[in-house]
Amino acid sequence: MNRRNANDLLAFLTIAREQSFTKAANKLGVSSSALSHTIRALEERLGLRLLTRTTRNVSATEAGERLLSSLGPLFDEIDHQIDALSALRDKPSGTVRLTCTDHVSQFILRDRIAGVIKQYPELKIEILLDYGLTNIVGDRIDAGIRQGELISKDMIAVRISPDWRFALVGSPDYFKKYPEPDTPYDLTRHNCAGLRLTSSGTLWAWDFQQDGKEFSVKVDGQLSYNSIMPGFDAALDGICLAYVPYDMAKEHIDSGALREVLSEYSLRCLGFHLYYPNRRQATPAFSAVVDALRYTEPSLNATVKRKTV
Repeated sequence: MNRRNANDLLAFLTIAREQSFTKAANKLGVSSSALSHTIRALEERLGLRLLTRTTRNVSATEAGERLLSSLGPLFDEIDHQIDALSALRDKPSGTVRLTCTDHVSQFILRDRIAGVIKQYPELKIEILLDYGLTNIVGDRIDAGIRQGELISKDMIAVRISPDWRFALVGSPDYFKKYPEPDTPYDLTRHNCAGLRLTSSGTLWAWDFQQDGKEFSVKVDGQLSYNSIMPGFDAALDGICLAYVPYDMAKEHIDSGALREVLSEYSLRCLGFHLYYPNRRQATPAFSAVVDALRYTEPSLNATVKRKTV
């Protein structure tokens, strides 16, 4: 393949991912008209329509999607190999992109990220907040952070937290209006903060456990969000109940601002793990981030049980 063909394929890949000629042109440092001419010439050589253009956006055709799915990982691997050359430098540099929930970002990553950023001034970390099961390969993200049991078996997983549990909490003012639930099934009569999952668009049914068995309760309430943090704030305001990781609520439980109920039913979970493709070539920057996040207590470094996601 000659250099012209490689550049034309890179142009197509950038447009398909950005879904915009203007954004792709800015990224590649060329004009939109030149980019449009390049794609027309590529389509003529292939005898196939690769992109569908409208006044508002650009999308790949069936042929374009097929080319994108096969071509993207190859160019990504080239980028990774070039990034790996930075190993010849003395200090980690460049950008590492992570995806996680806002709870993980605030209560697990915050201090450790601050430490590694201060240690390596040329390192940049981009954190993308998402409650869905992000395709880190397709979205060009270096690593994701999720519960251990949610990680696909073809990923490398590094534990970054101990095992943890949920806490069902409400404010004293809330419990002046409503009686404390005796069992999780009583929650159907309570005002509960909802969490809408971005992956499915449905409201999360709260998971509990008893005698080693898990069960779910579909709750309802006046407020729902696509993040757990605003619902927790609403519980602090006395509006509703919230079901959140215990580390998020502990300070407020200790101070009396919140009251925990049904703790004997709280779901216990495997620790959070950072995961990434096993074929990924680790750069110094990525290795520095992994080392900073790694949870090292030996008794909790158990093998991760994985299921396909």
